[in-house]
Amino acid sequence: MPDPVPDPVPEVPPDVAAGVPVGVADPGVVPESVGRVIGTDDARPLAFSVALAPGRSLQLDDVVVCRRELPDGTVVTLSGVVTDVRARHEGAQYPSDVFLAADGVLPVGLAEVAEVAVSRVEPERYVPPLPGTEVYRAAADEREHALYFDQMDAKVPAGLGRDGAPLYLNLEFLDGTRGAHVNISGVSGVATKTSYATFLLYGLFTSGVLGAAGANARALVFNVKGEDLLHLDRPNTRLPPEAVDAYRRLGLSPGPFPSVGVYAPPRPGDPNAGPDVTGRAAGVQVYYWTLADFVEGELLPFVFADVEDERQQYTMVVHHLTTKLKREGQAGGDGAWCIDGVTLRTYPQLCDFCAQRVTDEDLMRDWAGQAIGSGTANAFVRRLRSSQRALARLVRADVPVRADRRIRTDDGPQVVVVDLHTLHDRAQRFVVGVTLAQAFNEKETRGGRLPLEFVVLDELNKYAPREGSSPIKEILLDIAERGRSLGIVLIGAQQTASEVERRVIANSAIRVAGRLDPAEAARPEYGFLPASHRDRARIAKPGTMFVSQPELPVPLVAEFPFPAWATRPEEAASVPTADPFERFGA
Repeated sequence: MPDPVPDPVPEVPPDVAAGVPVGVADPGVVPESVGRVIGTDDARPLAFSVALAPGRSLQLDDVVVCRRELPDGTVVTLSGVVTDVRARHEGAQYPSDVFLAADGVLPVGLAEVAEVAVSRVEPERYVPPLPGTEVYRAAADEREHALYFDQMDAKVPAGLGRDGAPLYLNLEFLDGTRGAHVNISGVSGVATKTSYATFLLYGLFTSGVLGAAGANARALVFNVKGEDLLHLDRPNTRLPPEAVDAYRRLGLSPGPFPSVGVYAPPRPGDPNAGPDVTGRAAGVQVYYWTLADFVEGELLPFVFADVEDERQQYTMVVHHLTTKLKREGQAGGDGAWCIDGVTLRTYPQLCDFCAQRVTDEDLMRDWAGQAIGSGTANAFVRRLRSSQRALARLVRADVPVRADRRIRTDDGPQVVVVDLHTLHDRAQRFVVGVTLAQAFNEKETRGGRLPLEFVVLDELNKYAPREGSSPIKEILLDIAERGRSLGIVLIGAQQTASEVERRVIANSAIRVAGRLDPAEAARPEYGFLPASHRDRARIAKPGTMFVSQPELPVPLVAEFPFPAWATRPEEAASVPTADPFERFGA
C-alpha cells in the first residue's frame, strides 16, 4: 500500500521570503519573523494562534501581521494584536515532570504560543490564515496599517504603546465630525482619570491637530478634589527625563498649558469676598451669583438638584415659585432683588421671603400653586432652608457687584478651571448645573459646531446617575445626545460606569478604563474590553489606560507620560506673573 501523500505546506510568498514586509510596508524595513500559525488549534478569520520560533518572543499588545493568497490570486493581509501568551512543555504528562525535564531525564519540547485578535483585514475577505503561515512583527507602516492610523486624517496623541511607539485617537470621533465625547472609568487615586483627561486636552491644544480651529477652542474643567487642577499653567519641577522623551515621541513639547484661568468661590465670612484658595494667589477670579442673577436666570431648580428631588411633589412648588419671583420683582442696586416692597440682598433673606409666602394660608395658592397642600409646602421649605449654609456665599448681593463674577466660557483663557473642592456637595451640584446650562445655552444660541468646547467633569455618577432625574442630569443628557452637533464635547470620568446614566455612556465614542475594581470590571458596561483586558485592568499601574475607539475592534493599551504641568503646589515651578484674564478685558 503506497505511503499517504502529506498535506501540502503553504508556500511562503516570494516577496516575504525575500524579506519584503507584508501588508502596507516600508521597503526600507526588514520584517522580523516571529513564528508560524499553529495547526493544532483552529485558526479563524478574527483570531488565530502563533507558535513562536526559537529565540523569538512576543508580549501582550504587540502588533503582528501575516497574509494568505486565495485561489483567485487575491492576497489577504491579516493584522492583529497579541492578547495572550502561554508557554508549556510538550511531551510532559504530569505536573512533576517539570523536575525531570529540568534534570534532563525526560525529553520534552518547549512551546510558546501567542493568541492574536485580528484588528484589520485588507481586503475584506474574511478567511483564516493557513497553518504554517509565517507571522511577522508589524513595524513602521505595517503597524500604522494594523491600527488604522493610516486612515486617520487628524490624529490625537493617546499615549505610547508597550513597544514605545505612539498611539493615536481619531480626531473625527472627538470633535463631532463622526462622533464625540470621552468616558473614563477607574478606581479613585489609582486610575489617574483626571490626569489622562488633562493629557488629552494638552494634546488637543498643543499638537496642532485642531488646525485653525484650535485658536478658538475652549475647555471648561471642574476641579472637585483638592487644588490639583489649579496649577495647569505652571511647569512641573518633578518631570523626569524619561517623561520628556515620551512627550517628544508623541510629537508634543512638554510644558504647562499656555492659557489657563482659574475661578474659585468666595471665602466664607470674608467681607471682601476673596477667593477661597491657598495654593496660588495670581490669576484667580471669584465667582458668585447676585440675587438678580439668581432670579432672572431662573436658577432655583438647581438648588434642588439631588436626584431624589424629582420624585417629590414639592418640585411643582419650585417651578411655580421660580416663575413668580421673576415675574413679580425687579433688580435693585448691586444685584439685589426687589419684590413685594422688600429688597433682598442675601440668600437667607430670599429663603425667608419664599418660606413665608408659600406657608401663609392666605398667600400659599398664589405663591406655591393651586393644588399644593401644606405638607408639600412645608417639605419645600425644609429643603430650601437646608440649602442656606451651602449657598449663602455663592448667591449674594451684600458686596459691591463685580462685572467679572460670571464664569466665562465663550472667550477669555483657553482653559477655564472652576474650583469646587471647598464647597458643600449641594453647592457643587448647583455650580456644575448652572455653569453647564450657561455653556450649553451659549453654544445653542451661537449655532454651528465651531468653536469647539470641551467639558471635563469627574464624579459623573453623582451628576448623571443611572436612576432618578435632576436638572443637571437633563443637561448632561442634552450634551451627550446633541452636543456633537453643537461642538460641545464631554470628557467625563467616574469610578463606576455601571452607576452612570446609560445614554451618557452609550453616546461616548471614546471609552477609556484605568485600573478597575474586580467586581466593577465584570459589569456589562465594560463589554468593550476583552476578557484578557479586564483581567489586566484589575492590576494596571497608574498611567496605563485601556482605550477603545470605533474604528479599532481591539482596545489600545496606552501609557501616558507624567504631567508636564504642576498637579499640586509643591510641584509648581513658579507663580504666573501675569493675570490670564487681563488681556481679555475680564
